Amino acid sequence: MEMEITQGTLAEAWQRTAAGHALLHGVGLPPVAFSDEALDECVERAEEAEDEGLCLLLDENGTVRGHYGAYREAFVTSDLEQVLYLIAEAAVRRRGGSVAEVADAMERIDPAWGRRFRSGGLDDTGTVEACGRDPLEGLAWIAGSWREQHPYTTLAFFRAAPGRTVDAERLALLYGADPAQVAAGTRLKDLKAVDSGRAHGDRQWESCCFGRAGGWTFLLYHDAPRRAFANKEAYTALGIEESVRLSATSAKAIYTFDYLRDGRRVDDDQGVLELIWYERGLAPYLRGGELDFLNRAVRRAELDHPEVTDTFELYFHALEKSLGLRLPRRDFTEGEVRAAYWAAKSS
Repeated sequence: MEMEITQGTLAEAWQRTAAGHALLHGVGLPPVAFSDEALDECVERAEEAEDEGLCLLLDENGTVRGHYGAYREAFVTSDLEQVLYLIAEAAVRRRGGSVAEVADAMERIDPAWGRRFRSGGLDDTGTVEACGRDPLEGLAWIAGSWREQHPYTTLAFFRAAPGRTVDAERLALLYGADPAQVAAGTRLKDLKAVDSGRAHGDRQWESCCFGRAGGWTFLLYHDAPRRAFANKEAYTALGIEESVRLSATSAKAIYTFDYLRDGRRVDDDQGVLELIWYERGLAPYLRGGELDFLNRAVRRAELDHPEVTDTFELYFHALEKSLGLRLPRRDFTEGEVRAAYWAAKSS
């Protein structure tokens, strides 16, 4: 039976933990609040000191909530050992160093903690295989240009139940793609071939690309017509059970990730995530939450590819490893990917 966490048990446990490991000597317990109002004050003091360190909120029932800044809830747990681990992880991270160096430091404190940090989860169970290949071969190749809204602002992916596929042509048509171009099998290079590409330069914001890769059907576009998927019955008939939508607004530096499964958003009640919040070595999602599988994939990407300095490329690689998202780089480079303009409005 787990011990209920109180102010006393937490303070005593951390004191023993810090005293028992040289790397934690002198590391105090993070500020502990006992109400939302007190947490706000704690966060405000940290922000005034330009210190976005860990603050803890201890509920009456013994649940500990970890916060970085005013809006980032990092974890929720009633397990004292997990709290101690997360405090130690935050303390070691604050000292700086690469993700691999943090992992080594955590291992010196406790081999199980080292394995846990490397796994990216809240336990050290399971074996995580190293990637062993160039991350830019899969989805990550598009991360850099996507931040500048090229080739498209929105990268949308759709997946049906196992054994079924989401028809890419039907999906594009429901969104409003030109039926004649879809029927003709028009490619991106066909759109660019008109008027030496000048016509497409003027109309690229009215176009889309679509196809299948990695078990997902993808649809890339800037602004979908208002009439997009107006036929709800036809859209339902596609059998979509999962969807991922990545959206970039470079002028405002807003980049979002939205994952829906079985008709509901998978988000730990945090809403659509802004990818810009992600920092190397810091799990982007609630620890132990619905998206912890992505925390694990991000940590694996960081450790497997220290040569990749762009956090968006690491994040996209994690999306590929955890969800299987891919885009055919050669098809886009050579213009072979299916494409169409939105159909003209009917009179």
